[in-house]
Amino acid sequence: MTATGSPLPPATAGLIAVTGATGHVGGLVAHDLAREGARLRLVVRSAARAPQLPGATVVETTYGDHDRSVAALAGVDVLLMVSAAESADRLDQHRTFIDAAVAAGVHHVVYTSFLGAAPDATFTLARDHWATEEHLRAAGVPHTILRDSCYLDFLPDLAGPDGVIRGPADDGVVGAVARADVARVAAGILLAADEHAGATYELTGSEALTLTEAAQIITEVTGRATTYVPETIEEAYASRASYGAPDWQVDAWVSTYTAIAAGELALVTDTVERLTGRRSMTLRELLAPLAL
Repeated sequence: MTATGSPLPPATAGLIAVTGATGHVGGLVAHDLAREGARLRLVVRSAARAPQLPGATVVETTYGDHDRSVAALAGVDVLLMVSAAESADRLDQHRTFIDAAVAAGVHHVVYTSFLGAAPDATFTLARDHWATEEHLRAAGVPHTILRDSCYLDFLPDLAGPDGVIRGPADDGVVGAVARADVARVAAGILLAADEHAGATYELTGSEALTLTEAAQIITEVTGRATTYVPETIEEAYASRASYGAPDWQVDAWVSTYTAIAAGELALVTDTVERLTGRRSMTLRELLAPLAL
């Protein structure tokens, strides 16, 4: 059983590599697979931070290190490639790592992309995800793409210390998905990769909320007073100028909200339920452990 109680297919004999196991989604997937008795290789930047899981070996590399990644992926049948941390050269890192996977003879790659990935997506980082998808398709290796909506877990973190969520989202809605639901889907696919070759799945929550509605739910469930204050695009850039972040990062921050305003994150699908037998969590359900 997974951490959330949904059964997974029987573990395969092949070796599954999981990147990002020291992070949120990769860590959840690794724990789910370990409980199913899968043969695991955790591919991490720092072995000291890797979880200690039964049946798992740990290797170190970075996405941008081609030769080391080839060695780290040798003998791997199925690879979960969690998108790298946001950076100016993330796309180059992704391309290098995909090339390394091909050179190492990986049989199937599962990649965590973003909902609405396209060359002209409003959310600037979704354009990088599209380019990564295109590189993966061109590589010729069997693959599965998971296009995740905005993470439901992230919505409370949008609020500043004053409890205010500020951004140019207008009255747009977002069908945000819980990380745990993405992990359940990914674990099931990794254990039966051949059944999902060539598929692109859009993973969302089971509801679409405005940021005003999200703030109300956060307040009601957790007791932390949270509100949403719309900004113009100009106000959004001005309010973030004090962080001293590079232009690409500020563009990403602001375009998270403008993508919501444009309706590009409004999609709600039943994909999580179809693939796992259990519907995706709502914001209230996710926050329930934090209830007063």
